[in-house]
Amino acid sequence: MNKILYILRGLPGSGKSTLAQRLVREEFHRESDMFFMINGKYYFDHTKIKDAHLWCQNEIEKLMIQGYECAVSNTFIKKWEYQPYLKMAKKYDYKTQIIECHGQWMNTHGVTIDKLQIMKNNWEPHTHAYSGPN
Repeated sequence: MNKILYILRGLPGSGKSTLAQRLVREEFHRESDMFFMINGKYYFDHTKIKDAHLWCQNEIEKLMIQGYECAVSNTFIKKWEYQPYLKMAKKYDYKTQIIECHGQWMNTHGVTIDKLQIMKNNWEPHTHAYSGPN
């Protein structure tokens, strides 16, 4: 199996989910927004963001334990937000590829322009886009 974890980051509407679905099979892609999907509808609850991210990390870890090539796509505005995934990759001997998406499409969750601007202002770019097991 190809043990690689794609970490896709970017603002809402930047193309993260679309790219992830092109990189790996649908069942090997996770994002925190999936936590809020109930019967095909999105029910966001800001009080459960931490739970959503923990769920996403656990889901990716399950895939890594099985050795699947997988992708996680979240905004990851700050670099520390994707560190748990890098630690998992090291633990399970995965290569990682961090991809920053900068497209400008309509975001599917209705994030407002002012919120997008705050996220953009807080963005921390990643300096190294590819790393193998250390």
